[in-house]
Amino acid sequence: MGCTGSRRLNAPSYPATISAIAAPGRWAGPPSTATGTAMFDAYIICGTPRTGSTLLCKLLAATRTTGDPHSFYRRQDVSEWAEEWNLPPRDLMGEPEFQLAYLNAAIDAGKGGTEIFGLRLMRENLDELSAILDRIFPGLASDKARFERAFGRVLYVHLSRENKLAQAVSLVKAEQTGLWHVASDGTEIERVGSPGEPRYDFQRIRDEVAKLEAYDAAWNTWFAEQDITPLRIGYEWLSSSPAATLISICQALGLQPPNAGDVKPGVAKLADATSLDWMRRYHLDATV
Repeated sequence: MGCTGSRRLNAPSYPATISAIAAPGRWAGPPSTATGTAMFDAYIICGTPRTGSTLLCKLLAATRTTGDPHSFYRRQDVSEWAEEWNLPPRDLMGEPEFQLAYLNAAIDAGKGGTEIFGLRLMRENLDELSAILDRIFPGLASDKARFERAFGRVLYVHLSRENKLAQAVSLVKAEQTGLWHVASDGTEIERVGSPGEPRYDFQRIRDEVAKLEAYDAAWNTWFAEQDITPLRIGYEWLSSSPAATLISICQALGLQPPNAGDVKPGVAKLADATSLDWMRRYHLDATV
């Protein structure tokens, strides 16, 4: 669930002792105001697939001070998260009670034992999350107001990738091969389905480029509509300078950043000669 915006790596298990389960009709409240110099209670990584969000999530979780972000509100994963958190069955609780209990549990999980809540949110899931929060907190005028009511003071991190062709090639390859992420030592850490052979497909890549461009444009439109100035992080900088990227986010949150020498990326790039060949072929085919 939730690592690429569509799946999860290993997530911790949470006992059925959270307030949402003990009293499912009552909201536990947003993450408590962090101690020290923290300026935010939460952050939301606003992304699209294959922008390095899994790398970033693992870097943030490894600090042990900046939460444990996952894609808690990807529709396809909600049932699995709920089961992992030991929430009562959805059909026994009723939808309003379930959504409230789920919110409480997601906040608890996304804090990961820290005082900062982290959430990864793909653009395709934004409207649905806002609708859920609107049912829990009716009468608020905007998405931003609903997010702040649920999560407190939120830092929005816009994670994007300048090279949309490389992003689309990475996405198509992952979908075809089933391999989404490997560790720095080459060990597979996320595979979905049986191994498959990558096959160059110009039309599919072109469609993904258009979709990814539309998602990024939609994020920027949403930021403008909500009067949000996000912290902008590019995949190219994240992948080449993960320590500097992590430090910049910690500083934006008002938290003590880790020592750069202690930052160990847990995810490696999957781009290879096949990726470069596909990009070369795409450019040739696009000119025909």
